[in-house]
Amino acid sequence: MNRILVPIDFSECSSYALEVAATLAKDSGASILLLHMLGLSEAILTKNEAQEFMEAKYYMMLAKKRFTEFLDKDYLKGLKVTEMVQNYKIFEELNKVALEQSADLIVMGSHGTGGLGKFFIGSNTEKVVRTSNVPVLVIKERIPDFKVNKVVFACDFKIEGVPAYHRALQMFGPWNTQVYLVYINLPHVHFKSTAEIDQEKDSFLRVAHHGDVPNHIHVKHRNDYSTEEGLYNYAEECGADLIAIPTHGRRGLSHFFQGSIGEDLANRASLPVVTFKI
Repeated sequence: MNRILVPIDFSECSSYALEVAATLAKDSGASILLLHMLGLSEAILTKNEAQEFMEAKYYMMLAKKRFTEFLDKDYLKGLKVTEMVQNYKIFEELNKVALEQSADLIVMGSHGTGGLGKFFIGSNTEKVVRTSNVPVLVIKERIPDFKVNKVVFACDFKIEGVPAYHRALQMFGPWNTQVYLVYINLPHVHFKSTAEIDQEKDSFLRVAHHGDVPNHIHVKHRNDYSTEEGLYNYAEECGADLIAIPTHGRRGLSHFFQGSIGEDLANRASLPVVTFKI
């Protein structure tokens, strides 16, 4: 991990994301890129050039002043932190910044259904996740010493998910993490027998690990009424520090698996959630 992108609005919740990013940066030697989205209205930007320049300059200066106060944190000492201010209003633009800046991870704060300040509310968190080509780590509360000893990785045992799974293992590798591959078996039309699940599981592991599954990988399947509830219940039961979810960018979180996980797992679960695009 070389660069971590942290979108901020100077709220308490974005400071939670920054603190986690700082822990990751210290562990990996990565730099941190902070992005503040001004979100200026068209009414400001359509004035004459002189007015537009002066007002844009004012908002930029205000943002830089807030950066000075926001970055006065002990946990940032010794880290390379770069600030960026853009007049982005569309959350899909975060992916553009991440790719242009060669970011390996986006760490963002979220109040859950309340959102991050005025910005990362509900569907906006899902928009970032859906459009990002790099992993997105969503933080909901302060975690002073972010460690990932156990992670629950949501898996439907589809071969198309192997690349996302490999990216997850690459991220978790330096942390010596115990990874729990969890399939949630749903009732009614999506129900599968144990034999069917085992067959798909074996095929997935054969492709992903060439049949030789490392000792830190544990494969589980659980029955529940929704994928979301099943994942969260199992994560609490095994004492996981993180939930990992592969997602189809073109369809968002709401169509992950064959049922519906819903973007509110990333928004409402108290545990951190990281997503990997398939």
